[in-house]
Amino acid sequence: MKFNLVEDRGYKYIEEGEGFPIIILHGLMGNLSNFNEVTDFFKNRNFKVIMPVLPIYDMPLLKTSVKELAKFLDKFILHKKIKEFVLMGNSLGGHIGLYYTKMFNKAKGLVLTGSSGLYEKGMGSGYTKRGDYEVIRKKVEEVFYDPIVATKELVDEVFQTVNDRSKLIKILAMAKSAIRHNMSDDLPNMKLPTCIIWGENDNVTPPEVADEFHKLLPNSSLYWIKKCGHAPMMEHPSEFNSILFDWLSSKILDK
Repeated sequence: MKFNLVEDRGYKYIEEGEGFPIIILHGLMGNLSNFNEVTDFFKNRNFKVIMPVLPIYDMPLLKTSVKELAKFLDKFILHKKIKEFVLMGNSLGGHIGLYYTKMFNKAKGLVLTGSSGLYEKGMGSGYTKRGDYEVIRKKVEEVFYDPIVATKELVDEVFQTVNDRSKLIKILAMAKSAIRHNMSDDLPNMKLPTCIIWGENDNVTPPEVADEFHKLLPNSSLYWIKKCGHAPMMEHPSEFNSILFDWLSSKILDK
């Protein structure tokens, strides 16, 4: 891990920089290191980047849900005494940000990239051959437009996770929860500024999902990144950071 992990009263999180807070929410199997480039960029531009470790594998099975993670997020924000902030989430992280907004509506803005909440393909499926390293490698590569982004280290992490039976059960439970907690009826009521950054070649949450988010969220801006899959902040970090910085400057900081 590139940044120091803080452990504080049961919470684990990364906190870098000084300035306006960006709270980053990782995905179902997303490592915190997936956001290294984002953290590096914004911590040096008058932003404070805060990234909690979401307790996906630590909750009781019956409480392993998007709703419970949204509640956890609220407790974390209260613990940190953060008043004004933007939430940014990739994949499941975006979904948690949306559900948090539905329940608590405290964020000043929301950033979605490859977010679940409307439709996601194979979020928790495809692990029947989890013991086959090559099958897992191929599945990880499919997340990206360019398979070279799926480093051995990244594949090893996913392989280890899905071969932990307890973690796999939680992954499947969370994937089912994501399907149950469809946000389509809630999105028109979410008036906060929302930045949607999407890969044109996303296979997990296809481009039509971004279009639907943009249509249903009344105060949204949609940005596309070419030759990009499900994790734009990893595959095209410079372009991602530039889009996000400009949006934050115009929609959040100037208001």
